Amino acid sequence: MKAMIFAAGLGSRLKPWTDFHPKALALVNGKSLLQRNIEYLQQFGIEEVIVNVHHFAEQIVQAVSDHKGWGSKVTISDETDEVLETGGGLKKAAAYFAGEKDFVVMNADILTQLDLGAMIQQHRSTSALATLAVTERDTSRYFLFDEHSVLSGWCNVKTGEEKIVRTVTPLIRKAFSGIHVINTPLLGMIKQTGKFSMVDVYLDLAKEHLISGYDHTGALLIDVGRPENITKAEAVFL
Repeated sequence: MKAMIFAAGLGSRLKPWTDFHPKALALVNGKSLLQRNIEYLQQFGIEEVIVNVHHFAEQIVQAVSDHKGWGSKVTISDETDEVLETGGGLKKAAAYFAGEKDFVVMNADILTQLDLGAMIQQHRSTSALATLAVTERDTSRYFLFDEHSVLSGWCNVKTGEEKIVRTVTPLIRKAFSGIHVINTPLLGMIKQTGKFSMVDVYLDLAKEHLISGYDHTGALLIDVGRPENITKAEAVFL
């Protein structure tokens, strides 16, 4: 099984570090976020990873080379010319997953103790085209699921924006954790082009295909995209 780590973002929330470095190389107890997530994937037998790069791309390329991928085979997807967001970045890297039944995608700026093996097992036991890790926590943007954890919409509670793609009740809010398990055929179903979010892809596909949620509420998840959360992460990830 292969994986993709999204590491191309500008990391504006992590200034001043990201004025001079990519966020994926921010350190938690001496290890970069990228290293920690590569090693996290290794725990579940995933040792082939593609990493997209844009902001200070050369620093990530150098780090991967210097550390020999931290024990994994790491491929670089170069978005130096234009950052493509999550959807565009995954579409650009689609050829990497040819021949795979399914694969994992995760953000570089999260650290978690989610049991990825259990999530993959759930995904494979269903007919879901993709399974999204979610929790019950406060945030501004939510995926909306029915009572069977089927994706049915999305909302932004700050702006009031809402997109409903399946008319069901009740709609249950869950916060997305930035980890996906995706069936490879989904890549051929992406209609968007250029720069776009996977949120838009999932909402389009959910009208006719099963996109499921995997609730890991209670399992540690830290968004290390903010400086104050690096301190929190250092108390846990030694």
